[in-house]
Amino acid sequence: MVNAARYREGEKRMHPELVDTLVIPNDSKIVFLIMDGLGGLPGPEGQTELETALTPNLDALAKKNICGLLDPVGYGITPGSGPAHFALFGYDPVRNNIGRGILEGAGIDFPMTPRDLLIRINFATVDHDGLIVDRRAGRIDNETNRRICRKLQEGMIAPDNVEVIFQPVKEHRAVLVLRGEDLAEELQETDPQQVGRPPLPPLALTPAAAATAKVLTDVVAQAGRILADEPKANMMLLRGYARYRRYPSLAERYRLNALAIAGYPMYRGIARLLGMNITAPTETVAEEIALLKQEYDRYDFFFVHVKATDSRGEDGDFPAKVRVIEEVDALLPEITALKPDVLVVTGDHSTPAALASHSWHPVPVILAAPTCRPDLVSYFSERDCIRGGLGRMPMMYLMAQALAHARRLDKFGA
Repeated sequence: MVNAARYREGEKRMHPELVDTLVIPNDSKIVFLIMDGLGGLPGPEGQTELETALTPNLDALAKKNICGLLDPVGYGITPGSGPAHFALFGYDPVRNNIGRGILEGAGIDFPMTPRDLLIRINFATVDHDGLIVDRRAGRIDNETNRRICRKLQEGMIAPDNVEVIFQPVKEHRAVLVLRGEDLAEELQETDPQQVGRPPLPPLALTPAAAATAKVLTDVVAQAGRILADEPKANMMLLRGYARYRRYPSLAERYRLNALAIAGYPMYRGIARLLGMNITAPTETVAEEIALLKQEYDRYDFFFVHVKATDSRGEDGDFPAKVRVIEEVDALLPEITALKPDVLVVTGDHSTPAALASHSWHPVPVILAAPTCRPDLVSYFSERDCIRGGLGRMPMMYLMAQALAHARRLDKFGA
């Protein structure tokens, strides 16, 4: 785990909270189009997914504006989706690292209390030897997810003085809530992040977490027995332990009236924690763009989240990720026709199909605004954006750039 103090000691540039003191409101519009897991690695033909995709609209946008590369957390650090998205919105990803449990819980609008420990579940498939053969249980459908959560809820015998709650999220994802006194989040995740290995035990990482680890060990053992007859989702893997905490909103920090347009609960949860308004869940990119146009007059900041780029990367499906990027490119003119004062196109992190997982590679970005200095980039790709005018910068400074180009930042100093 990164030591936050050492990370900040090495950070010599502007701290993101400085921006909060300079904000001035106006009527400008900012759109963040986030293709989750956008960055990639070269495939069989020597090009990344983004380089392989036919993207005339993204290329034209890049050519007229300014580009660069973003590091979500730090050089060489592979980010989770939570800290990466916090960085996108100008929050220090190290100081604001949070378990995915609370993000998933917020995403399904679960009524959290200060007594809750929220945990992200991945339903998985294990073989007769207890070894994981599929960490996502074949991406079971939502109805199967709901059925399994009911099965667990009905079959679980809660430990003394702790309430156990199972809530379905989407596909293979669910939330486990332990509700009780003095529950700790300093626990080992049970997902080994690899197939061919058994789930890890939820060991206590601090002495104060020992009692919680004992409760969770019992819950996991019961779940294994209850799900033993399931053909796919016969085990649950636990990640992202988190107690509830409050964050300053985008309205408080930047005086933005923000709208999130996203389908997956986790990203809706991030938006909710940061005080954004949220549309109904979406299923397609076209639906998201339609909602953007529908709500455009009511808000001044828009977070449009495309999940499929990340999902196809995690599946290791290079051609499918290419197709998603091309789909977004085809719809881009509908966004540019709105003429936002600032349009940012990027990802939260890289998910190369070659690795089938998140990676540490920086993410390409376009910042489009009438006030930008166009650079020499002609194509939107990892290779070209290395030469962009934004350079390679920490992702948490992207919001400051967007606010500045939207003329929402005052001068610093006399």
